[in-house]
Amino acid sequence: MTTHYIDITLLPDPEFSHAHLLGALVSKLHRALAQLQSSDIGISFPRHSLRPRTLGAVLRLHGSEAALQRLIAQPWLQGMRDHVQIADLAPVPPSAPHRQVVRRQFKTSAERLRRRRMQRKGETLEQAAAAIPDSVERRPELPFVQLRSASTGQSFCLFVAHGPTQATALQGGFSTYGLSQGASVPWF
Repeated sequence: MTTHYIDITLLPDPEFSHAHLLGALVSKLHRALAQLQSSDIGISFPRHSLRPRTLGAVLRLHGSEAALQRLIAQPWLQGMRDHVQIADLAPVPPSAPHRQVVRRQFKTSAERLRRRRMQRKGETLEQAAAAIPDSVERRPELPFVQLRSASTGQSFCLFVAHGPTQATALQGGFSTYGLSQGASVPWF
């Protein structure tokens, strides 16, 4: 149950871009949630925008008081403390509406899909190109954070969608990115 929250605000930094700092912050959070095997902490980006497309400068952590205290007690913000301002743990306003914050994945590269098809089906480039036209590519208009996979080392975009507000909370678990296909977080 998401009864409490903590805001982490990125501070302006002449050496690092906003996108770079947000990527580092989300990566560190992901590793901490994975290490804690936590499924009870969600995130939102209360200052996100579609135009301009940005997640904003605030990462809000949602969870129970105990879950958030357990996370903050870990050294996961090491190396980031000069770049962020961490607000005190606070209770969620009682009348706050809720919304889902979810990861959206897109088939963004026809070339990547063709390579995968060639490996899976043993096809030539021409066969894969005939099966997967350039028109399958989608240009998502959602804000995202750039991350690097710890297992493969490859860079990827984590696209984040904030669903519509709703009067009641949806219960469920959160991924190690703090996102959920089923649960909602308070929105204020």
